[in-house]
Amino acid sequence: MELELGVDPLVLGVAVLLLGAVLTAAIASSPGSRLRVPGALLFLGIGMLAGDEGLALFSVDDATLVRDLGVVALLLILFEGGLTTKPTDLRLAAIPGMLLATVGVLITAAITGFGVWLVLGVDPMTAALLGAVVASTDAAAVFSMMRTTPLPRKVSALLRIESGANDPIAVMLTAGLLATIGGATVGPGDWALFAVTQLLGGVAVGAAIGVAGAALLRRINLGVEGLYPILALAIGGVGYGVAATVGASGFVAVYLVGLVVGAGVPRHRRSVLGFHEAMANAAEVGLFLMLGLLVFPSRLPAVALPALAVAAVLIFIARPAAVALCSLGSGLPWRSQAVVSWAGLRGAVPIVLATFPFTAGVADGALIFDVVFFVVLVSVLVQGTTLQPLVRWLGVQVARPAWSPVAEALPLDGLDVDLVEVMVGDDLAIAGKALKDLPPPARALVAAVVRQGRVLIPRGDTVLFAGDVLLLTVQREQDAVGRLTAWARGEEDPGRGGSPAGG
Repeated sequence: MELELGVDPLVLGVAVLLLGAVLTAAIASSPGSRLRVPGALLFLGIGMLAGDEGLALFSVDDATLVRDLGVVALLLILFEGGLTTKPTDLRLAAIPGMLLATVGVLITAAITGFGVWLVLGVDPMTAALLGAVVASTDAAAVFSMMRTTPLPRKVSALLRIESGANDPIAVMLTAGLLATIGGATVGPGDWALFAVTQLLGGVAVGAAIGVAGAALLRRINLGVEGLYPILALAIGGVGYGVAATVGASGFVAVYLVGLVVGAGVPRHRRSVLGFHEAMANAAEVGLFLMLGLLVFPSRLPAVALPALAVAAVLIFIARPAAVALCSLGSGLPWRSQAVVSWAGLRGAVPIVLATFPFTAGVADGALIFDVVFFVVLVSVLVQGTTLQPLVRWLGVQVARPAWSPVAEALPLDGLDVDLVEVMVGDDLAIAGKALKDLPPPARALVAAVVRQGRVLIPRGDTVLFAGDVLLLTVQREQDAVGRLTAWARGEEDPGRGGSPAGG
């Protein structure tokens, strides 16, 4: 007597595939490894190995299903990117970031399309379509790269804004060119209306849903901390769905919802971020594995040389030109411009967009997909593996990731106080100061100082150093984390302080 379900082999196969992918990526990207390989590249390779021309463990015949699942995965990644983007990032790099996300995509598409026309000899519309598909950077690859490569605040902010907002322009170009190739008449007015509707509509919907969602998360008492991340995920899904329903960009909307929720709900920030970082990592792994299953390695050698030429045009000509033109007047140093240019990784987004002409029945759809896949491989392999050495060589590496928060609340259930962590960085006013010289704000007490793994009982003459972690108890208030962040930066009036050492 036995019970066997039809889904059992699939569950086992997917679990083994995920296990192998994660462990392989962890070993290859560990600090002690001699070969630092980006996880995205390994996931693609494992997907190809498990596909039809490898071990034939899995077969994906429905490109439309892959496209739809890819969109869902991208939404999870974009939402997590919004959650980790600080409002201060917008003040630092909003103008160059949005220029790169819009004008920069058009410049990149135009230059790359021209290169495709010269190299592949295809008709101009097909060349333009391929240029549009690879024009946007990939949020999954860029956000993943920034988790392991601490970058200056302005560079990190610019890359986050660009990667979170540049997909709609690439989608617009791809959809418009597909319609034109299909015989539809698309005039300049149609292009302009579509772009404005997508961008401004996405911003409006994302901001509105984000503000309402943040207010709900602050006020509602769910009783269980683990429900807050799920509610945040639902709010992000509502933002995408409403935007898509009214004809706006769901990608921009979900990114903005994440940004507003991340900034407006500090008390549950740790649980929300922890959950969505795990979801984004799972989505990234699954997305690249799935896209790897779509590839037929036997077709890649035929496009290798022309695809290398296209990748060279994109990486060494189109991307630097777009960054240089969009950075005019921004005060961004040339070293930072070089990092921004080299960090413009292509990944899952271009491959997902490459399924659009494939599923639309375009004559050169298979060629476009193969070339785009090869370009992504080159981008991830070359740019992804050399970005950290480039950052060190240019001297722009920072000690702490720019997205790392200054203060985080750790809610204590059943009590009317929260425990707040303050990470002391050398850029904060409290670094190098004694607690008696910078007493914490009212209704906040320093409970402990964690230094190099040891817990110190704080005194008034305790001097804080970069790398220390302060543990403070604070009366439960909506602006508690904000007040402690301002205090750590030296913006809080010391006269309003409490006891410096908690007693």
